Amino acid sequence: MGIKERREREKQATRQRILDAARELYVQEGYEAMTMRRVAEKIEYSATAIYVHFKDKAALIQELCAHDFLRFAEVLNKVAKVKDPVERLRKMGRAYIDFAQEYPTTYRLLFMERRPAEVGTTGPDGPEQGNPEQDAYAFLRQSVQEAKDADCFRPEHQDVELVSQALWGGLHGLVALHLVMGPEDKWIDMRPLMRTATLMMDLLLEGLCKPSRSGGATRAR
Repeated sequence: MGIKERREREKQATRQRILDAARELYVQEGYEAMTMRRVAEKIEYSATAIYVHFKDKAALIQELCAHDFLRFAEVLNKVAKVKDPVERLRKMGRAYIDFAQEYPTTYRLLFMERRPAEVGTTGPDGPEQGNPEQDAYAFLRQSVQEAKDADCFRPEHQDVELVSQALWGGLHGLVALHLVMGPEDKWIDMRPLMRTATLMMDLLLEGLCKPSRSGGATRAR
C-alpha cells in the first residue's frame, strides 16, 4: 500500500470514528447538546481536527443520517430477490427487526430522534429519494404496489401508501417499545421482539390479503 492510499484509509477511518461518536452523543443527549467539541473529546481529538472533516455540526449530522439510511436500505434490499411480494414483505419485516436489534443506536437516530430543519437526509452522498435500492420506504412501497398489482389485497385495502405506512408503523411501534423499556424493565414480561413482530406481521398480512385456500395470506399469481 502506497503513502497516498494509506493516508486515504486513515482519513476514512477517522471520519468513521467521528460519525460513530456523533451518533452516540446525538441519541444520548440530543442535537443541541451534541457539539463538535464534545465529539472531539469523545474520540480524544482536538475540535480543530474535527473541522477538517466536517465544516459544521449540521454537515456532520447530515452525512451521518445519509450514511445510516443507506446502510438501512442495503439491509432491507437483501430480500429484494424474493419474487412473491407478500412473502417479500414478511421477510422485509424480519430484516427490519434484525437491523433494529443489531444497531439499536442507529435505529434510534434514524427513527426516534427529530432532526432539526437544517439537517436533511439526502445530499450528494445520501440516498436518492424514490430509488428502492437506496430509499427503504420506496422499497417497501414498491413491494406493496406489486402485491396490489398481483391482486393479493382485499378490495378495501388498495391504498398503497396507507398499507405501506400501516406495516411500517406496526414494526416501528414494537421496536420502539422494546428499545424504550429495555431488558432491565421487569414490570412487564416482554416476549422476544422477533417472536412478537412475526406474529404481528402474520396478523397484518392476513388482514390485508385475500384469504387463500390454506387460510393464510394470498400469494402472488
